[in-house]
Amino acid sequence: MAIDKQALRKRALLLAEAGGKNVAAALVAEFHISRQAANRHLMQLVKDGDIVPSGLTKARIYQAAIKQEAGQLFPREGLAEDLVWRSIGAPVVKDLPENVRDIWHYGMTEMINNAIDHSGSPGIRVAIRRTALHTFGLVADDGEGIFLKIQRALGLADPRESILELAKGKLTTDPKNHTGEGIFFSSKMFDSFTIFSGNLRFLHDDGSRGFLMEHPADAPGTFVCMELANDSTRTPNDVFYQYAAPDELSFDKTVVPVRLAQYEGEKLVSRSQAKRLTARLEKFKTVILDFTGVESIGQGFADELFRVFAAAHPALDLVPMHMTTAVQDMTNRILAGRDMKQVLP
Repeated sequence: MAIDKQALRKRALLLAEAGGKNVAAALVAEFHISRQAANRHLMQLVKDGDIVPSGLTKARIYQAAIKQEAGQLFPREGLAEDLVWRSIGAPVVKDLPENVRDIWHYGMTEMINNAIDHSGSPGIRVAIRRTALHTFGLVADDGEGIFLKIQRALGLADPRESILELAKGKLTTDPKNHTGEGIFFSSKMFDSFTIFSGNLRFLHDDGSRGFLMEHPADAPGTFVCMELANDSTRTPNDVFYQYAAPDELSFDKTVVPVRLAQYEGEKLVSRSQAKRLTARLEKFKTVILDFTGVESIGQGFADELFRVFAAAHPALDLVPMHMTTAVQDMTNRILAGRDMKQVLP
């Protein structure tokens, strides 16, 4: 059977990006080829400058070669994001497809502008690195930290609540000068988009949805890391239209991961948790409530969400998805009670 050389090449490059250990053995197992054939393919990638070998033959590691990279620490005062993009980002992605260049242009300039306007940091570090398969970007500052800043601006009880607010979208601490759309749309355009600040991180991966994880390093400031496949077919408009109302270009639709309303070890049972979840949702016309990772909900939480909040905002379309049977049953109980009250004299 003929070997799909393109598939083998891509798999080898992915393994190299993932650490590069036992690459030949993995190719032998996955593509049913001999060890010698696997090594020949790997040597061709080395010759092409796509991977770099290190170590002895039996324990050889293949790492993704850096095709291009650029980076610089800029003083924040007087900095302009378009100038940074032209000097750092654009040269690295100039020969990639237009849609990929457009995503990098949008995402990098939005994140640099956020750091300029919000971080208060003396300097901003911008870096971009390209391999054969992917390009990786970084925008970092030594300021207050995005989650603490959002907590302070919105009067939140805990910085972890900032993650939920970011996931909703339309969040800004400076409404006169910002729409609050930059992070939301950037996080959806990239294959991977991560914000590290303090001991928290916000992560969005293509194929999954944003979620909260605690990060052990209590690093100062904010680090935004972006990753995109060099052959991605996604366009910025694909993302914009996904969250626009039908026949409109306005940002009127959002997807909210419901599990962000709960902290580790908690159940979603209280009205206060539901109120935290629904804060600012009246800014949208359609809200998709993604219950992935939520096993059950309490009566108080469900009633506050599906009866009290829904009744207070009748023009808002709440669309639940990915419910477990337990969540669906509780929701149905609340909806049945709500409908019964509406028909009673």
